Amino acid sequence: MKKSLLIAFSLLSACAFSQKANRAQQVNPFIGTGGHGHTFPGATVPFGMVQLSPDTRIDGSWDGCSGYHYSDSVIYGFSHTHLNGTGVSDYGDIMLMPTMGEPSLNNQEYSSPFKHSNEKASAGYYSVLLDDDAIAVDLTASPRVGLHQYTFSKKGQANIILDLNHRDQLIMGEVRIINDKVVEVMRRSSAWATDQYVYARIEFSAPMKITKINNNAFAPAKVTDTFFAGSILALSFSKDVEKGEKLLVKVALSPTGTAGAAKNMASEMPKWNFKKAVASAEALWNKELRKIEITEADPNKNTIFYTALYHTMMQPNIAMDVDGQYRGRDNQIHNAEGFDYYSVFSLWDTFRAANPLYTLIEKKRTADFINTFITQYEQGGRLPVWELASNETDCMIGYHSVSVMADAMAKGIKGFDYNKAFEAAKHSAMLDHLGLDAYKRNGFISIDDEHESVSKTLEYAYDDWCIAQMANILHKDADYQYFMKRSQNWKNLFDPQTKHMRPKKNGGWDTPFDAREVNNNYTEGNSWQYSFFVLQDIHGMIEAYGGKDKFEAKLDEMFSLPSATTGREQADITGLIGQYAHGNEPSHHMAYLYNWVDKPEKANEKVHYILDNFYKNSPDGLIGNEDCGQMSAWYVLSSMGIYQVTPGEAGWDTVIPHFNTIKLHLENGTNPVITRNTPQRWLLDVTSEEYDEPLVDDIVPVPVIEAPSQSFKDSLPISFKGFSPTDKVYFTITQARSSQWDGYKPYNNPVVTTLSRPVVSFYAERDGVASDTITAFFYKKPNNYTISIKSKYNPQYHAGGPDGLLDGIMGTENWRKGDWQGYQGQDFEAVIDLQKQMKVNSIAANFLQDSRAWIVFPTKVEFYTSADNVNFTLAKTINNTVAAQDYKAQVQKLNASLPGTTARYIKIKAYNFGKLPAWHQGAGGDAFIFIDEVEVK
Repeated sequence: MKKSLLIAFSLLSACAFSQKANRAQQVNPFIGTGGHGHTFPGATVPFGMVQLSPDTRIDGSWDGCSGYHYSDSVIYGFSHTHLNGTGVSDYGDIMLMPTMGEPSLNNQEYSSPFKHSNEKASAGYYSVLLDDDAIAVDLTASPRVGLHQYTFSKKGQANIILDLNHRDQLIMGEVRIINDKVVEVMRRSSAWATDQYVYARIEFSAPMKITKINNNAFAPAKVTDTFFAGSILALSFSKDVEKGEKLLVKVALSPTGTAGAAKNMASEMPKWNFKKAVASAEALWNKELRKIEITEADPNKNTIFYTALYHTMMQPNIAMDVDGQYRGRDNQIHNAEGFDYYSVFSLWDTFRAANPLYTLIEKKRTADFINTFITQYEQGGRLPVWELASNETDCMIGYHSVSVMADAMAKGIKGFDYNKAFEAAKHSAMLDHLGLDAYKRNGFISIDDEHESVSKTLEYAYDDWCIAQMANILHKDADYQYFMKRSQNWKNLFDPQTKHMRPKKNGGWDTPFDAREVNNNYTEGNSWQYSFFVLQDIHGMIEAYGGKDKFEAKLDEMFSLPSATTGREQADITGLIGQYAHGNEPSHHMAYLYNWVDKPEKANEKVHYILDNFYKNSPDGLIGNEDCGQMSAWYVLSSMGIYQVTPGEAGWDTVIPHFNTIKLHLENGTNPVITRNTPQRWLLDVTSEEYDEPLVDDIVPVPVIEAPSQSFKDSLPISFKGFSPTDKVYFTITQARSSQWDGYKPYNNPVVTTLSRPVVSFYAERDGVASDTITAFFYKKPNNYTISIKSKYNPQYHAGGPDGLLDGIMGTENWRKGDWQGYQGQDFEAVIDLQKQMKVNSIAANFLQDSRAWIVFPTKVEFYTSADNVNFTLAKTINNTVAAQDYKAQVQKLNASLPGTTARYIKIKAYNFGKLPAWHQGAGGDAFIFIDEVEVK
């Protein structure tokens, strides 16, 4: 087995650690609720189904993804599901809100201001005083049940609002009145998870009566009804209270039905003892948090560490009833046999540190997570990518379930079927979606194939290595060889001149290239933040950079560059040290790469700087999105002095621990201790067998084609360049759709073609081994028109420059591939010179709309004609008829028929939509016009 840096723990049995320390009380749930942390402060238990928390954001805004932001001062209610630190908004199910007096079902009226001075939170508990009517709210939870305690400060009518239209879109809601103390609820909603089911059983500690209903059922609802349904549904339940009276509400959740919710209630919270419920929640947290015991005198450091560990345990969430029933990826009800079924897998984030942490302290849960993956593969046809409520969101990239599975297998974790895991992994890798078809065919993904092409290529290559490790463990030699060769595909996007991972377009390097530019060729990052992502072959990466000294210099350069990116504004890119961005996941392993060039002191310095400066005991104490525990898992591992640069290998990279001593309480009964004096090469509770790795031949990276542009007027010069000076390049040029082919010829000097649609295929050969064969397509322009653009396009959306609007190459709905010109906050105006006076029968221009991405059709387009480029005549105006609220990505050709018209110059003017309106998540921002091809006939 190939090993990275390994460590052997000292078993310091004489060290004194307190298993009685109340670690739950050292948690500050408000860390990350401000800034861009996107956490929530409410009550939950480790990996629980219920996250009972206040909602201060109902608009779906980015900083309100969890439902709460510390900068807010109004609470709309308390809902039972929340996401921890994500970048997309969802959840907020089954919202309750206490009020007094005449009830209102308008959220602007039933909401209440609050003050942070009247808020408290600890692990498993939350409380707040609502300023309106001075209602004290206390919340706690069990795994599947939320418990509310409302204390009313005055005598009068108390109300509890149940609003099923809270936050995301309600597809259908149902409320069934069982009696005056029990209500059953079904909520089916659509947001990030497009078809989510939540069932609830609500029990009141005292009889309640319905006092108001808002419902869009066919027949008007009455307060005496016992069943309500509709896509609009809210009710108020009321009773008279005395001053100081307490009203308790229990809410049990289930993904399967109200019967499941009733079973969960009976099992987990049959009684009404609020203090006991708080103590039970705290005990669950202490059981988990005591798995890692640190000795630290600084209370702030204790709080930061245990809050970080707490955040890693808020998800994934148990997603089955107490009897094992769950809703699967096929939307059917199943029974989990021999494992627990979970949900909320932010795998692009968590495979890097959170899941490796779980393999250390949550081995049983790791096996349960993987069994969940396998059942989702069986029920849904593929492994989860970013799964939420048994829905696949397809958010982010890669198929990183395989990283989690390979890592568990490498570490010898049992409890799941290794062969079935491999079958699922191989299936996911052999699909043809999300650029995989081009990746398998060419050895990389091009801009022409798929957006975020560089990131997808690199992450697929790492995942392929993980599958190869699984194959090796299972002695599947042919599969091992196949996926190991695929894992080298990173070489096809590494530019030996710039020493960067660069995007390719039509077989050549995309230009211009700025390594600091954030654009659609990378996932939430730029080339600096992806050029070190070769987790599976760090030695090979170092060699490609020119050896250890040059690799170290490149790392130094990254950390010392200006801490600003160019290109698109990307809110996720935070915590910059030069171009290292700790606030987002692609950078998380980079400081540890110094260990691989024998400079552990530099790794130490960078890691400790991050620990000391980017994690604080305050609401803005996280430098970026928590991302379901990944940001905190980095802190937990790094402060222990360990980090797994390559999940899928059993070894850990090391730095000096942040604390004097750290004691782990592992599931196998051992209690290893890490100290600052622990040897720098050690091994963490690894019980896996050693596997010999068969030799794998190096691939030959594909050559690049060099041409002035993809379109040309008369003739096109073409040259090729191999990855290495010793590579021999072979090529062929044919006319598109021609059956004639002269075979491949060795390339020696630049060639020139005059074919109207030349298709160029080429490959490299080294020592008798050939690279993949790449095909590039070129177009002779259909005319000699020129264009003068009066507006200024965004440098990221240039479509190859002005001639890109006349090259005959049409853009598609996937605008991220770079075929469209984008103009933000301005009208588009251009003049086309036809080179001579001629008949013009029609003018057409293609526009794109993707409202979610701020790209909106122009409000109108005007076409003008002229003989002298001075005096223009308005030929036609076409008004847009597609609403900006139509979120479907779509292309519209606006065509003006001009029979009998003669002109030399054509002017096009497209009017920008303007500022994005209040209903848009980017309200107040400037809309884009996206235009691609202009056709004059």
